[in-house]
Amino acid sequence: MGAESSGNRRIKRKMRVRKRVKGSSERPRLCVFRSAKHIYAQLIDDTTSRTLVAVSSLSKDLASDIGGNGGNKKGAAVVGKAIGAAALAKGIKKISFDRNGFLYHGRVESLSKAARESGLHF
Repeated sequence: MGAESSGNRRIKRKMRVRKRVKGSSERPRLCVFRSAKHIYAQLIDDTTSRTLVAVSSLSKDLASDIGGNGGNKKGAAVVGKAIGAAALAKGIKKISFDRNGFLYHGRVESLSKAARESGLHF
């Protein structure tokens, strides 16, 4: 009858948030996706539909820092620092945060705090 899976509920939350959160060239959208083993973050300019910066726990340059911790808060913090450093290198300081329907706790929160500490303003 009405049994929804957790994926369907996440998509509904995602659509509610995305009605309001838009990325632009001066303030791109930081989109976060998490799977069971990894976490991904990218800065997106929605006006031109382009990804400006992308970092994940699968990135080769982060492999030594993450080790086998791609699916926990330590790995998310490393990815957050890396996305912040890459954004600052491209001259991006202000962003809009898109949690992509995921609840703001655990790995998503850890990634956003690390990105703030590296110099990004939400």
